Amino acid sequence: MTDKQALVKYCLRLGDNSLVLSYRLSEWCRNAPILEEDLALTNFAFDMIGRTRLLLNYAGETEGEGRTDDDLAYRRGEREFYNNLIVELPNGDFAATIARQLFISAFEFYFFTALQRSTDTTLSEIAAKTLKEVKYHLAHAADWVIRLGDGTEESHNRMQKAVDELWMFTGELFEMDDVDSLLIGLGIAVNLAELKPKWYDKVSRVLSEATLLVPKDGYVQTGSRKGIHTEYLGHILSEMQFLQRAYPDAKW
Repeated sequence: MTDKQALVKYCLRLGDNSLVLSYRLSEWCRNAPILEEDLALTNFAFDMIGRTRLLLNYAGETEGEGRTDDDLAYRRGEREFYNNLIVELPNGDFAATIARQLFISAFEFYFFTALQRSTDTTLSEIAAKTLKEVKYHLAHAADWVIRLGDGTEESHNRMQKAVDELWMFTGELFEMDDVDSLLIGLGIAVNLAELKPKWYDKVSRVLSEATLLVPKDGYVQTGSRKGIHTEYLGHILSEMQFLQRAYPDAKW
């Protein structure tokens, strides 16, 4: 694997995570429990679409084969996507969405903080811009976890159930392979092993304040580094990519 190939795949991973999660969050439009959350989650989706465009454009430019962000978003198959499994799972109820948002936003806060120090100036600049958004995403998620966890018996039980069910998908956030090793050696990528203690401490403190139990580590769902996904990604892509695949050369 060349340095260029590793960088392209690294950008695709990051772009795919934000693209697929933006799709899931956009499903809350007109469906959130209150108007304020309808607007908040939809705006988070917009934030992630902006991040996706920056990352996929950079992947295409680095690749040098003329593919745009639209090509990479709409003309790749399921096995060519590298997003973490947790972002493609169905939204579930509001508690499940908020638990997922806490886990991901806490990870992204420490990840993009570290990526600001990348020797790749484009990634460093994307990280700096993204971090401003992620700080709010994290504060929002933590506030809701605490509100629901320390609320009624019903909200507490739903929040604990969501945390328990999603926990096995969090280990994959910290997986690394040859792509990471190569780019870490060049000062480009983030060493994910260094982030996990910080992430665990942050998430544990939020759950504790919410009177929720931190699940014990056990079985970990994995596969995305090799393009292996849950059944749900295929359904997402069939809807998201329909127009571009039906009319591949269409222009607005």
